Amino acid sequence: GFYTTLLLTQTPEHIVTQSNNKTEILCELKKEHTGVYWYRWSQERQHFEFLAFANILGKATYGTAVSQHRLSVRDARSHGSFSLHISHLQPSDSGTYYCSVSQSSQLLLGSGTRLRVVDTLPLPPKTTQTPVSKKPVLWITKSKAASRTGPCSPLVWIPLAAGALLLLLGLVPTAHRLYRMRRRLWLRIHRQ
Repeated sequence: GFYTTLLLTQTPEHIVTQSNNKTEILCELKKEHTGVYWYRWSQERQHFEFLAFANILGKATYGTAVSQHRLSVRDARSHGSFSLHISHLQPSDSGTYYCSVSQSSQLLLGSGTRLRVVDTLPLPPKTTQTPVSKKPVLWITKSKAASRTGPCSPLVWIPLAAGALLLLLGLVPTAHRLYRMRRRLWLRIHRQ
């Protein structure tokens, strides 16, 4: 079975990058282990794909469908840390990546890193720049206009609301995945 744990710390939590770029995911172990497994959860195919296993001696074993010239695992500089490197990223590399250790015939998963590879990065929201002016009248008129619309004008709350909505939408797949994992575990326990 798979269990999430606090024994493994993964960074970063989210990566959004462009095609053909490269990325790195770090996994820090709180306890001594013989090595780290790397998996990718595919939302489309609804399964875990084995990517690689790296032992503490620096030897790596890769999954059958893994392109070793694009994906590599390394023992990171600090003791007890491993890193997964992916180069020449493609949109098909998108998914949630997990580092994992084996303990008492169970795989303990890290917190996961959501990677999204896109052909073009989304543009940052356009900000309106206030023209620099020496006329105090302009500033007085602006402050009067702001006080008429209230302290929270649409220029402030619309981007905030959009950001909160995007955050909530991003949590839906994670909540669904955790629900499915709990249900599978519950079914497995009650079958025994």
